[in-house]
Amino acid sequence: MTMVARAAGVSVSTVSHVVNGTRPVAPATRQIVLDAMDRLDFTHRPVARSLAAGSTTTIGLAISSLSTTYWPELVAGFQEEARRWNLQLLVAATAEDNIHEERAVANLLAHHIAGLVITPAPNWQDTTLRLLREHPIPFVIVDRIQDVKADQVGVENETSSAAIVDHLIQRGHTRIAMITGLEGLTTTEERRAGYLRAFRHRGVEVDPTLLVPGGSTESGGRRAMVELLARSDPPTAVFSASDSMTVGALRALREANLTVPDDMAMVAFDEFPWGDAFEPRLTTVAQPCFAIGARAIQMLRRRLEDPSLPPQTLRLSPEIVHRSSCGCR
Repeated sequence: MTMVARAAGVSVSTVSHVVNGTRPVAPATRQIVLDAMDRLDFTHRPVARSLAAGSTTTIGLAISSLSTTYWPELVAGFQEEARRWNLQLLVAATAEDNIHEERAVANLLAHHIAGLVITPAPNWQDTTLRLLREHPIPFVIVDRIQDVKADQVGVENETSSAAIVDHLIQRGHTRIAMITGLEGLTTTEERRAGYLRAFRHRGVEVDPTLLVPGGSTESGGRRAMVELLARSDPPTAVFSASDSMTVGALRALREANLTVPDDMAMVAFDEFPWGDAFEPRLTTVAQPCFAIGARAIQMLRRRLEDPSLPPQTLRLSPEIVHRSSCGCR
């Protein structure tokens, strides 16, 4: 506020009155202060008076979404572990957009969070990561492992993707399509690498046209499946790389009056709560979402206690849950 006062040519108390609304300020003077705030990119910290300046026990969560089956279980892991250590959580959804993510993290920083857990959006290096380096606080990267020196926790994507695609190859499928996730995410790259690795391992040639983007959304998964079914030589099996895309792909199959696995074998990354409840009974890669969330909080607490510790990267093993959608009994 001192910088704003100097730029506006007013007293610090006048800036405080404008920011906090503690006393009326002449409209012209108020506008001069607001203009100075805008030029300096000044953000008022909307923090309760009970929170003193400096470190608190509040942890920020910047995650891409609260929808789909993956994220709520992850957040449950965050919450349970935070409760054990009497940590408060502030949650912001970033919508897989690095600009929106940067603003969300800036808002969390304005609330004097002691540390941050983040699932980075595509291209976050140019926005959010830069912000975190300018305003350094301890942070843990979750789900999307990055090439940065920071504590990170996620799942083993490549090996598990290779294993589930290999299962389809062993079932006799050679034309196996993959509906890939949002570009720019390390999870998308790793799961695609696992798909290709399975073919190399079995000496089966890959048709690159069978890798179709689904954008990690339900509508994207539906479009991808519609495109695959429209081909003159469609695949006999599909690997969907996220739960949202799987729902969309299944919708497209139903609209085409095709059944799983009789007309199309299908496997998917991410487990569903209803995966064993009705047809098709999906064969999936089940991530330990709750454990990932809990580990992230443990790592952040460890970092808060001792900032000098070397960064740690954890890869937890998922479980392949075999059901009937792959063609197995």
